[in-house]
Amino acid sequence: MAVRVPPVAPWTRTRLRAAPGAACALALLVALTACLAAAFPRAVDRYEDAGLRRAVDEATARRTAVQLFAPQPGITVPQKQREQSLRAATLREQYARLLTVVERPLAADPGQSSYGVRTSTAQPVPDRWLPRPSGLPARVSLAAQNGLADHARLRTGRLPRTHGTVTAATSSVEAAVTAETAESLRIKVGSVIHVPGVERAPLAVRITGIVTPKDPGGAYWSAQPLLREPSLISLPSQGGDGDKYWLGALLLAPDAAPAMLGTAGNPWRYWLLAPQSGSLAAHSLPALESSIAALESGPGLRKARQLTDPELDVSTDLDDVLSAYTRLRDGVGPLVAVAAFGTGSVAVVVLLMAGGLAADRRRTELTLLRARGGSLPGVAGRLLAETAIVAVPAGALGLAGALLAVPEGRRSYAVTAAVAVTLLACAVLPVRAVIEHRAVRVHAARADLASGRPSRRRTVAELTLLVLASGAVIALRRRGTSGGAGVADASGTSASSGPSGDQLIALAPVLLGVIAALVLVRLYPLPLRRLARPAGRLRGAVGHLSLARAGRTSASTALPLLALLTALTTAAFGGSVLAGVGAARDHAAVLATGADARLEATRPLPGGLTEQVRRSSGVQEVTSVSIAYLAKPQDGAETVPVAGVSPEAYARLARRTGIGAFPARELLRPSGARATGDALPAVASPAVAERYGTRPFPVLLEDGSHVTVRIDLVRELTPAVSGTDFLVVDRAGLGAAAGRPTALLVTGDHLDGPALRKAAGATVDVQLRAEARARYVDSPLQSGAERIYAAAVAAGAGYAVLALLLALVRAAPERAALLARLRTMGLTRSQGRRLLVLEALPQALLAAAGGVLTGWAAIRLLSPGIDLTTLALAASADSAGGSAPLRTDALSLLLPAVSVLLLATGVAAGQAWWSGRRGSITELRAGDAR
Repeated sequence: MAVRVPPVAPWTRTRLRAAPGAACALALLVALTACLAAAFPRAVDRYEDAGLRRAVDEATARRTAVQLFAPQPGITVPQKQREQSLRAATLREQYARLLTVVERPLAADPGQSSYGVRTSTAQPVPDRWLPRPSGLPARVSLAAQNGLADHARLRTGRLPRTHGTVTAATSSVEAAVTAETAESLRIKVGSVIHVPGVERAPLAVRITGIVTPKDPGGAYWSAQPLLREPSLISLPSQGGDGDKYWLGALLLAPDAAPAMLGTAGNPWRYWLLAPQSGSLAAHSLPALESSIAALESGPGLRKARQLTDPELDVSTDLDDVLSAYTRLRDGVGPLVAVAAFGTGSVAVVVLLMAGGLAADRRRTELTLLRARGGSLPGVAGRLLAETAIVAVPAGALGLAGALLAVPEGRRSYAVTAAVAVTLLACAVLPVRAVIEHRAVRVHAARADLASGRPSRRRTVAELTLLVLASGAVIALRRRGTSGGAGVADASGTSASSGPSGDQLIALAPVLLGVIAALVLVRLYPLPLRRLARPAGRLRGAVGHLSLARAGRTSASTALPLLALLTALTTAAFGGSVLAGVGAARDHAAVLATGADARLEATRPLPGGLTEQVRRSSGVQEVTSVSIAYLAKPQDGAETVPVAGVSPEAYARLARRTGIGAFPARELLRPSGARATGDALPAVASPAVAERYGTRPFPVLLEDGSHVTVRIDLVRELTPAVSGTDFLVVDRAGLGAAAGRPTALLVTGDHLDGPALRKAAGATVDVQLRAEARARYVDSPLQSGAERIYAAAVAAGAGYAVLALLLALVRAAPERAALLARLRTMGLTRSQGRRLLVLEALPQALLAAAGGVLTGWAAIRLLSPGIDLTTLALAASADSAGGSAPLRTDALSLLLPAVSVLLLATGVAAGQAWWSGRRGSITELRAGDAR
């Protein structure tokens, strides 16, 4: 009778049941890393797309709409054919054909696009009831645009209609006007406006309705602003106010367009294609620019002329808007790439450490499998299956979480990133096992031995990384962070280094951290071993034993140090970037306002305003300034702003703001200077000082009085005047009229803007430094890049902490067994805690010090090639303060390093405390799985 053999449990299920905690930890790590890796490209796409759409929306439809214009048919064309070309049905058919010419990704918004006929020449009308500000007759432009009923609300009357077939000889038509046009030109329902005709009686335009736009900011109305609101046109003149006249638009019915042929307005057909800003994507910018170029002067224009008119012309400023956005994105992108590469490198190191920890935990098991005949492919395949059954679902879960958390952006990049993380997590353990167990051994080797001389392969690898890091630093210092800057070649042309160069530049801080980690791993055991010898002669064995154990390190220490130094370097670099951005915005805001708040008027301020402002909440000091912007030195034609100040108060303001500080005594006027005609001391800008020198010269002020000044001090900037040309003098040396304050510079904390504006009144302009600072972030591209950068730095710090914990967990069983053995020899619990803390302290201290030095070196080496102006200030902001270079931030250097040091010592002390609670018998059992 055959004996039935019980079934053998599957390998994977057995291994997962044997270590469920390790499997769950691996799944959590893979899911978190895959989620972050998949969310990053989608988050970048989201803020880049939002920035592009904001740029297009803020540029107004007048610039972004693709405008196609065609003149009226020539006089050689039969009259009926000319009239037919202007009718709504013909234009509608041509509009539908033109939509097919537009190539993706450029897409027209059918709800805001329009077409019609409009007179290109505004015609004066003889009706005297229309307003004439300077006696000149008002002018009108006739427009017959489609879709008026869909884009306007009827306020009074009805929409215009046509009666019968309208031709060039039609004597009267109906029209509507907007409420703004009706109010400015005093038009009412039933009014008749007579437009002069050509070889015929004037065309009578009867107003049948007054409308209000449903969406005044939409392309239907804003692409041609005259349709919505009239303009008061001023004629050029030699001096004084020129003559003015009103210009408005009359909205005809679409089928009434042929009547324009009977006027001198020179009607043009037009088709306005408004882009769908919601469908624009930053990653498709090259294709979008190609589509626009094809319409402006390429195959698209040729096809559009075939479909409409041979003389069709296309005009748009959308390409300029896209170019401005591209420059902003090119300035922001490389800085974000630095944070991404740094955090990604730390995450890769953590995954490698997790696989290494699993391989170390199972070293004895794998050695036994190889000794009993297990093949390398067989062992690796089992380990791969065992890891994949945990990592693949975790990676899929992380990918799903990223897609749900960041719904916008390209999915392909997110899937690729999550798959890469999952594959790396699956491959680490099998590859590590294959490398370590190529040779069959009877027992596992000791893990705490250090090689006396590193291998040649390690030396070559370190030298290769050194060359890469040096090349990255040199490239970044030579060409900056902008990928499009390029480097001039021998012929003088600009040659961009391409994507590979940009990636190498973004990796520069990471490579510096790698080099520092490798150097520390090689060097730091040497001083510890030398210190261990004199420590052995001291009383007690704790100091000597801790130094000896810290100096007997293995090559596995490289990964924790690499993670820590890379994270610390990235955190220092990123923290300095964010601190530099904030400092640049603060400086630019102070330059714009001159203080925490600025109250200024074109005329002298009311007498009691200074005291009212001084009593407002948060106000600490108020500095009165009289500014004459049109002062003329030496009675010439050139003007220079002259600021009259109180020297003591103004000197305190300059010191507090850090703008052009000077000693107050240098600006005090000499006693009786105005009465005797002596010159007033002045602070001048370098340009003014260069033009007028240091000799006294007269200055004609706005009130007609003269003052003689002498330039004693030169400063680049001053709080009272935001420009680079100025003179600052003692206000006491000016006349009574010229010395009256026109501006108040307010300093204080948490100023109440509404209270200041209420006290100032409607005639005084109030600017707050906080509001000016907020205006410098005018694009989601900037704010999104900052958030991504901060999140990347935080994630890198988290992974560094995780790397430190993994390193301690890896050494925890061996340390626990050591403490158990030493306790049997009489080691007390307090001595055990000191031993573990002192053993962990050298590595943590060296890592912290190395991180500080590496971060400082990275910033000093890379700062000449980095300008934070694009990220810090809005693209439209006036960068009066110059560039915003990258500078070292002490807090960003020291805080992460101190945190690592405290965490390492705290974990070591906690491990010693926990080991002391367990009995020595448990730790010393032979054969137990750790």
